[in-house]
Amino acid sequence: MPEPITDQAERVLSLWQGSWVAAFAVGILVWGLIIWSVIFHRKRSEQLPPQVRYNMPIEALYTVLPIVVISVLFFFTARDQAIILDTDEPADVNIEVVAFQWAWQFNYLDDKKENGGEVLFSETGIPNPDGTADPSTQTTLVLPEGATVHFDLHSPDVIHSFWIPEFGFKMDVVPGRDNAFQANLTDDSAGQYIGRCAELCGTDHTRMLFNVEVLPQDEYDAWAAEQQQAAVTADNEAADAVDSEADSTEGSGAEGSDAEGTGSGAADAEENE
Repeated sequence: MPEPITDQAERVLSLWQGSWVAAFAVGILVWGLIIWSVIFHRKRSEQLPPQVRYNMPIEALYTVLPIVVISVLFFFTARDQAIILDTDEPADVNIEVVAFQWAWQFNYLDDKKENGGEVLFSETGIPNPDGTADPSTQTTLVLPEGATVHFDLHSPDVIHSFWIPEFGFKMDVVPGRDNAFQANLTDDSAGQYIGRCAELCGTDHTRMLFNVEVLPQDEYDAWAAEQQQAAVTADNEAADAVDSEADSTEGSGAEGSDAEGTGSGAADAEENE
């Protein structure tokens, strides 16, 4: 498995390894009993061996042992699942993940969606027209090292799945249903990674890749401030453009009204004459 970069991934890895240890322990026990039976209870004569029916201790063992094994696995799975899906801890970064055919959009919020978080700035991928995956057109999810990140997942079209292998965890992005989870990045997680869609979402499913870059906190703060300033500048320019267009339209309308008034006055004068 990939090297974990979150506390949740380390927990998933530990659960996975524990499950394999339990599976091998049961397998070794069963294989040992089979080999023991083959070696020490093989046919030695034509005499029929003693027939023993309804051996209650053995039948009880067959019933109780699987229940014990399944109960132990269930306990650890349920415990870890509750911890992994817990979103009550205050987050350092809030991101809305929008998965669409065939790219990703990451909206950086000032708070969780359930708390009415507003978009500070966005990063949006551009699907390749030829249907191939091009890293240069893929959006990049930038995260701070050692931070708690809250993800709100949303899709406007079909079911996708948000997956960063180093997170050891993936969650479906379902239309009409907002899923959420949190990840606690470790202090040594800085680096570049690849994210992808883990749900067959249509013809160009293979194009749904995105880059992940984990930065030290100071570098992330500088990057986030730059992106937020760029978003504010873009909003101001868009507002100025709308105002200019509105002023131009109002001016044209006034001239048209004056012309109409002049024409109407001329017609009245002719009638009076």
